[in-house]
Amino acid sequence: MNDTGGSTDDYNGEKILGRFQTLGGGRNLATIANSIAWLLFCLLLSAAPGYSQSLTGRWAAAGGMLDNGEQQKSILELKQTGSELTGTLKTLGYSVSVKGTATGNHFELFVAEWNQEKPTIVGDLVDGELHAVEGGRRNLVAKPAATTDDIPAVPYIEPPPLHIVPYNVLAKTPPMGWNSWNLFADRIDDQTVRTMADALVSSGMRDAGYSYLNIDDTWEGVRDAQGNLQSNHKFPDMKTLADYVHSKGLKLGIYSGPGPRTCAGYPASYGHEEQDARTFAAWGIDYLKYDWCSAERIYSNDQLQPVYQKMGAALEATGRPIVYSLCEYGLGSVERWGPAVGGNLWRTTGDISDEWSSMIGNVEKQVPTAPYAGPGHWNDPDMLEIGNGHMTDSEYRTHMSLWALVAAPLLAGNDIRIMSVMTQSILLNKEVIAIDQDPLGKQASPVKSGDLETWIKPLADGGVAVGVVNLGPAGTKATVDSSDLQIAGPVKKARDLWAHKNVKFTNGAYSANVPSHGVLLLRVSAK
Repeated sequence: MNDTGGSTDDYNGEKILGRFQTLGGGRNLATIANSIAWLLFCLLLSAAPGYSQSLTGRWAAAGGMLDNGEQQKSILELKQTGSELTGTLKTLGYSVSVKGTATGNHFELFVAEWNQEKPTIVGDLVDGELHAVEGGRRNLVAKPAATTDDIPAVPYIEPPPLHIVPYNVLAKTPPMGWNSWNLFADRIDDQTVRTMADALVSSGMRDAGYSYLNIDDTWEGVRDAQGNLQSNHKFPDMKTLADYVHSKGLKLGIYSGPGPRTCAGYPASYGHEEQDARTFAAWGIDYLKYDWCSAERIYSNDQLQPVYQKMGAALEATGRPIVYSLCEYGLGSVERWGPAVGGNLWRTTGDISDEWSSMIGNVEKQVPTAPYAGPGHWNDPDMLEIGNGHMTDSEYRTHMSLWALVAAPLLAGNDIRIMSVMTQSILLNKEVIAIDQDPLGKQASPVKSGDLETWIKPLADGGVAVGVVNLGPAGTKATVDSSDLQIAGPVKKARDLWAHKNVKFTNGAYSANVPSHGVLLLRVSAK
C-alpha cells in the first residue's frame, strides 16, 4: 500500500523493524522467541476483520470498457487524517475534489462540486484494494497506483485572441426539446433516439414546441487516420439518423467539449474544433452541447471565453444554423460573455438531480443572471427532471413553473414513450409553456417572505406572470397584491395556469392555498 501519512501500518512496520534489528549478537533464545511472538501478533492484528488501515495514497482503477473500445481509467488520490478523507478523483474525462469519511475499512466520498447529499463513491478496503461503487451503479476496484499510472497528458494549445462571433439568429425563445442524459446516460443508442423521435410526435410534444432531440455523451467513436471523429457502434450512421429525425419535423442535437475527453471519457474536440464542426454540419446536426469537463486540466477559468469562442467561430464558419449550448457549470461569469462567443445558452449551475433540493438550488442561482437573459441568449439551470419519479407531482409543477418564469430552456429528460397522464399534463401545459416562450425574453426575479417566494416575470403584452412557491413543510395561504406586480393599471384579467381557470382580484389582491413545495402560477394583465 502506498502509505505516506503516519498510518497504523507505519507504526506496526517501525515496531516490527525494530524487533528484527535487536535480534542476534548476545541475545538469548528466549528473547528471540519473544520477538517472533510479537511479530506474529502484529501480523495477526493487521489481518483481523476489525482492523483499520489507512486509505492515504494513490489508487488506480482500470474502469470499464467504453463503447468505442477504449478503456476508462481512474486515479484516486487520498489523504486520511483520523476519520476524515480528502483528495482528488481523476478520470479520462474530468478531475474533481473529493472529501469524506472512513469508519474502519469502510469509506464514503463526496465530490465537492456535485451533490453533497449523497456520496459519489462508497466502498471498503479489502486485502489492500478499494472495492467500491461509483455513482450508485458502477463497480470500481482500485489498486495501489504504480509510478506509471496516470491520466495521459496532451500538448497545450494556446487559445485564440478574443473577437466577437456574430449572432447566429437562433433561439429567439428558449430552446425546447429532449435530452438523453438524465434517463439513459451511457445507454443511449440509435434505436432509442428513433423511438424518442416517434414519441415526441405521437405525444403532442413536438407540436407543443419540443423540437430538439439531443444526444448527450457516449455516442463518440475514435478518430480515423485523417483525424475525423467517428460515431461508435451504438450509432452506425449519424447522417441517416439525422435524416430520420428531420423527417419527423424535429431537429437533432449532439454533444462534445473543448477538452481532449468528454465527461464520460470519450474523444472530445480539443485541437479538432474546425474539423468537428464541419463533421457535425455534414451530418445535419442542429444543436451542440459543449461540455467543459477535461478542459479544466488544460485551461484555467479565466480562459473560458477564448476556448468557447474557438468552437463558436468554427460553427459559424460551417454556414449551418447550429444552436450553441455552453456547458461550463456557471464558471467565469459566463452570462457576461456568452453571446460574444456565439453562445445561445449557457449553464449557470452544476448538474441537476431529480430531487427538490437540487432543483430549488439550481433555480436560485439564476437570480444574479437575470439581467443577461433575452432573445438569442439564455441562462440555463439544466434539464427538466419531470416524470423521472423522485419528486411529487406538486414539486414537478413547481419545477416547470420556475423554469418558465426564469426563461430557461425546456429540455425534458424523462421517458416520453411511457409518460403518465400527470407527467403529460405538466410538460404539455401550453399556458405555462407560453410564459417560458414569451418573446420579450425577460427573466423573473424573486422576493422571499417567510416560506413563500414570489417570482414576477414581465411579459410582452404588458402583463406579468407571477409564481408563488411554498418552500415550507406545510401548506399555507399565499396572497398576490396587484400593487406589487408593476403593471400599468388595475388588474384586467388573472388566470391560474395550473387550474386552467380565471380568478378574481378583490380589493386589489388574490389569495389561494399553496401546498408544501407547491406553486401558485398566475398570468395577470392590466386594464
